[in-house]
This record gives sequence, structure tokens and C-alpha cells, in this order.
Amino acid sequence: MSILIDENTRLLVQGITGSEGTFHAKACIEYGTNVVAGCTPGKGGQMWESKVPVFNGAREAVKETGANASIIFVPAALAADAIFEAADAGISPIVCITEGIPTSDMIAVKHYLRDKDKDICLIGPNCPGVLSPGKCKAGIMPTDATAPGKVGLCSRSGTLTYEIAAMLTEAGIGQSTCVGLGGDPIIGTPFVKALELFNNDPETEAIVMIGEIGGTAEQAAAEYIKANVKKPMASFIAGSAAPPGRRMGHAGAIVTGTAGLASEKKRILAEAGVKIAESPADIPAKIKEAMG
Repeated sequence: MSILIDENTRLLVQGITGSEGTFHAKACIEYGTNVVAGCTPGKGGQMWESKVPVFNGAREAVKETGANASIIFVPAALAADAIFEAADAGISPIVCITEGIPTSDMIAVKHYLRDKDKDICLIGPNCPGVLSPGKCKAGIMPTDATAPGKVGLCSRSGTLTYEIAAMLTEAGIGQSTCVGLGGDPIIGTPFVKALELFNNDPETEAIVMIGEIGGTAEQAAAEYIKANVKKPMASFIAGSAAPPGRRMGHAGAIVTGTAGLASEKKRILAEAGVKIAESPADIPAKIKEAMG
């Protein structure tokens, strides 16, 4: 099995007529993803690449095509509205690739999704998306880095999502699903939710978690792991050499206190029974060690 997306996913691409949307929609289709609709306001009625119908809004796209997942390639200023639109149409998951969305917009999104009657899963923003190897791609990850298997992978770092997937694949360790959660201060799906999904997936036998400096998402994950996760786990925390108070790439990777330090995150995860890798290259050996 897998989480979030699989061979039954019917993908809507919001922003499909733009350059980014076009490029990555083609890549998703080439991988075998069933892209059933596109959405660009004002361009409804067109056929994208002579094969995918374009609609003015997500609700219309869902009604006409049965789309049940969405990926967003919309400029930052309009991305929150695209998320609202997909949520109103009942789509889940919603994968938002867009980076640079104002924090105030994401606060509004977070409150809006929390108040929805239906539990809607948002992945991102500022993320590489989701890939269930051999089944479906809703994102921008290179597919040759992955292979079908039993290890779930979730990461705050986009690049490390597929870098470590490639290392696992090279070591003969396939993945059930690879999820890039996003590196912004406010994201739709934190580690705890991703871990819950993997923990409840009967065919995910082990989990790799890639964290980084800043915030307390890894500490919350450690509490959840200690109380709920019996599956073998390994983790790498990026940013061990980062100086306090300096942003290192991601908007969320800012150390403002002891809790944000890599050393503190590694300590508390180790106490929860997670095998800690000191470099990304150590992950395959650590997950094998955890799996016995």
C-alpha cells in the first residue's frame, strides 16, 4: 500500500496552463499518474495538450471528472485562494508546491482547514510533493530516485527527500511513499500527521524521518513516536553546524532557542527509540539496523 496517493488517484492540476504547471503535469503523466483535469480561471473549456480538460474552478473540475487530489502550481500571491478553492471542492490531499506564500496567508489557510467539516490533508507549501513509487506522482521529485518498497519517508527538506530516497534505492530499500512536507514555518501536515498515516499503513514496515533545525516539530514527533509507533525508525536532522539565529535555506530553519538545535532534536528522538544518522549517507544502514 501507500499513503495519500496511489493508482486510484485522479489528479487535478491547478495552474496547469502555466509553464511550471505544464512541465510538471507532463512529468506526472509520463510516470503514470492519472491527471484528469486542469484548472485556470478564465481558461475553462480548453483542452490542455489536447488531452486534459481545463476548468475555471476546482468545484467544476471535481463534478465533471471525479478529481480526488490536487497539485498547485500557482503564484504565491494567489496560492492561498487556490488552496481554499480545492478545499471547498472537497479535495484531499491538496499538494501545494508554491514557495514564498506570505505567512499571514498560511495562518488563514490553517484556520480555514481546521474549521472545515471534512478532514482535508494539505501537503506543503514550499515542498516537492508526494510520490508513491510505481503508483502515482503528485509533485516534482525525480522518479528515478525512488523504487517501490516498504519504507515510508517524510522530510521537511525538499532536496533531502529525494536525495535520501535515492540512497535508500541504491541500497536496495524501496519506499511505500515519499512525502516532502515543506520547509515553511506554517505547513499543512506536520511530522505527527505524516507519522500517523505511515503508522496506520499495514504495508509500511519502517519509517525514515528527515528533520532540520528550527521549531519543535521533531519534539512533537518524538512524543507521538514514543506513545504510538512500534515500527522501526531512523532519522537525520539537518543543520548541525548552523549558527544560532541565522536562517539556513528554509524559512522555518531558524534556531531561536535550545529546542531548535539539531543536538536537542537528535537527543529526544533517540530517547523515543529512533536510530539517529549523523549524515544522510548513514540513513540506509540505520534503517537496516532498526529493522534488524
